[in-house]
Amino acid sequence: MEEIISPMSGKVLSIEEVDDPVFADKISGDGIAVLLDSPTVLAPISGEISVFFETKHAFMITSDSGAQVLVHIGLDSIIMEGVGITAFKERGERVEKGAPVLEIDLPFFKRRRINLVSPILIVNYDELKKLEYKNVGNEVEAGKDVVLNFEM
Repeated sequence: MEEIISPMSGKVLSIEEVDDPVFADKISGDGIAVLLDSPTVLAPISGEISVFFETKHAFMITSDSGAQVLVHIGLDSIIMEGVGITAFKERGERVEKGAPVLEIDLPFFKRRRINLVSPILIVNYDELKKLEYKNVGNEVEAGKDVVLNFEM
């Protein structure tokens, strides 16, 4: 089994609890969400950044085993058009699990009332043999706690 660590600190929610049908109905993938409560967003798994949106609100890492792991910062952060988000990495770069990828201006996001529920999904979950959700309902620390286990 491979592990996906939480890329951010906060409370883990089941994906079905997310107030957006694209995520709750698993249209974009299967996984969990974290109510973001830390400014730094880390790589949840080692691999290549295969997608990095210009608005910096989401990125995807393709792991060495082929899992496509999407990290989406907040539900409506796309409206910020990248303001308040600093990227440390870019598309095509290899990252190791736990490496900083983004920094969020958390006070600014809170003042703008951005929904900080942040889905962490395996986009190609239909290719998995097994997927286990970890720490749902618990507070997790970025880079330390496992939120998903999977087998390709």
